[in-house]
Order: sequence, then C-alpha cells, then structure tokens
Amino acid sequence: MTTEMSSCNCARDEVNQPASRALDQRRRLMLAGMSTLVAGSLSPLTSNAAVPDNAIGGDAALKRLMLGNARYVANKPTQRDFSAGRVARTKTQKPIVAILSCADSRVAPELAFDQGIGDVFVVRVAGNIVNDDGLASLEYAVKFLGVPLVMVLGHSNCGAVDAAIKVLKDNVTLPGHLPGLIDAIKPSVEKAKQGNPAADALLPAAIKQNVVMNVERIATSAPVLAGMVESKAIKVVGGVYDLATGQVSLV
Repeated sequence: MTTEMSSCNCARDEVNQPASRALDQRRRLMLAGMSTLVAGSLSPLTSNAAVPDNAIGGDAALKRLMLGNARYVANKPTQRDFSAGRVARTKTQKPIVAILSCADSRVAPELAFDQGIGDVFVVRVAGNIVNDDGLASLEYAVKFLGVPLVMVLGHSNCGAVDAAIKVLKDNVTLPGHLPGLIDAIKPSVEKAKQGNPAADALLPAAIKQNVVMNVERIATSAPVLAGMVESKAIKVVGGVYDLATGQVSLV
C-alpha cells in the first residue's frame, strides 16, 4: 500500500513539474521586466551627459532658433526627455541665447523656438523693455555664460504697448508702478506715430518700434554689451511673436 501511494505521489509530481516550471519562468520574466522598467526610469534622472557647448556664434544660434520656430509653427516639435542631463546641469549652464521677452503668459520663448532646458536664458518684463536689472541679467548671460546671441522678443497685441497708446491718446491715469513702465514705452509709440499709420495699424507699428529701440539700447550699452557687439563676440537682434500663428518675424 505504501508503495502504491509513493507511486501515486511521484506521478502527481511529474504532472505538476511542467506547470511549476512554467510558473517559475513567468516569475523570472516578470522580475526581469520590472528591473528593466526601473532602470529605464532612473537612468535619465542620473544621466551625467555633458552640457552641449554654446560657442557656436550668433548667426548659428539665430538659425537654430528660427528653425525651431518653424517646427513650433508646424506643430512638429522635437521629442525630448526633459529629465535627461539634470545632473550635468546642476554644475553648469550653456544657453545659446538670452531673450528679453514680455511677461505675457501667452509667450513662452522655450516653446516658441522649440528649445530644451538650459538652451534659453530668459529675462521677462511687461513690454519687453530694458531696465537696469534686465540689462544686468543680459550682461551676466553674455559675460559669464558665454551666450552668443541676444534677442528682444515683442509680440502682437501687447497690452503694455496698448496701454502706452491709451495714456498718450486719452491721458489715462494708471495705478501703482505702472506709470514708470509706460514711460519707458512712450518713446516707441511717439516714434511709430511719426509714420502716420492708420488707427488700427498704430499698435503693431508701436510694438515693432518698441523692439527696435530696445535692441538699440542693448547694443549700445556700455561698458559690457556695446564692446562685445563691436568685437562681434555677440549678436543682438529683435523679433515679434505672432500670438495667432506662433511665428516669430525678425525686425
């Protein structure tokens, strides 16, 4: 009887062995998959890839921006892993451009030019005007970060420029610190008016003129920026971002 029971148990073991082996194999595959998933999710966070050099010159930097803007307009942005290179960026930054942009929430320079984290050094203030703090920030970018290109980026339907037009036209009184901001934009409006634009064309003309005048101020700002422009160490340009299309037009 004992012999018969032993034979039965052996038979059951032989039957169960394939199922057991299959279960073990599934477990090993599952564990291997989980290990791969964890490794894949952690590797970008710990990546120490070198930060790309930005010593490419102003013309090359501008070309890269405009090609990026074309991709943005076409809604074909570059697919990026934004976590990659975080460790390397804790030690240094090498942006290819410093952009003086309006603070308007609808304007996002990194997106508009389809650039990655660390590629664009952005200074933002309503009306994209050059004040002392913004100027110092741009000086830091070119002098200590090696940025080869500086851009003043205005945009269509700018509320700050429109406010300056209304202040001049209707003598509107603004609250708080807004009058000081508007005072910096007024010269651009006055200059734009000299071209006798139609009523509905004054705002776009003033927006463009505001970019031109701030480009000039940056390019002639001594002692840092003017000297670097003269030696061709940096390039200073202006552009206007169209809210409706996303396209940036150089001015």
